[in-house]
Amino acid sequence: MLDVLVANLPIVISLLTGIVLLVVEAFMPGFGIAGFSGIGFEIAAVVIAFMQHGAGTALCVLLIGLAMAAVAISMSLRSIARGKLSESPLILRDTEDDESGYRSSEDTGVFLGREGVATTILRPTGMAEFDGVKLNVMTDGEFVQPGARVKIIRAEGSRIVVQMIS
Repeated sequence: MLDVLVANLPIVISLLTGIVLLVVEAFMPGFGIAGFSGIGFEIAAVVIAFMQHGAGTALCVLLIGLAMAAVAISMSLRSIARGKLSESPLILRDTEDDESGYRSSEDTGVFLGREGVATTILRPTGMAEFDGVKLNVMTDGEFVQPGARVKIIRAEGSRIVVQMIS
């Protein structure tokens, strides 16, 4: 048994090195040196197996390498989610949520239905003031002169749509 392992040591080393590099690549952004090197080592293991033992053995090495890489990567990802790796300082656990003050846009729904005054000409976008708060607003296409009374009819994210009132 030891003789077989020693005779096929280049295949085993290439296969294991390729799997380790592919696992490392799974945790790095982009696809770079580790990924290409891992694929190169996997191909080298298959080529060495083909040259020493033939196509059947090369196919077996290929399938074993793919299966081992899949198992190793999935176990690593699972460990990051729930295992020892999840406690590592390398894993980012912070989230950017509303409670922490991270917002892509302010909630403008609170202004819905309020009336105010256009402070600039709205053609169709401009500024209007509502209860002392100046907001970027837009109309549905009509032009509104400064000083005209407007009412907020829709608030969709950062987009506030107003309508002139008489």
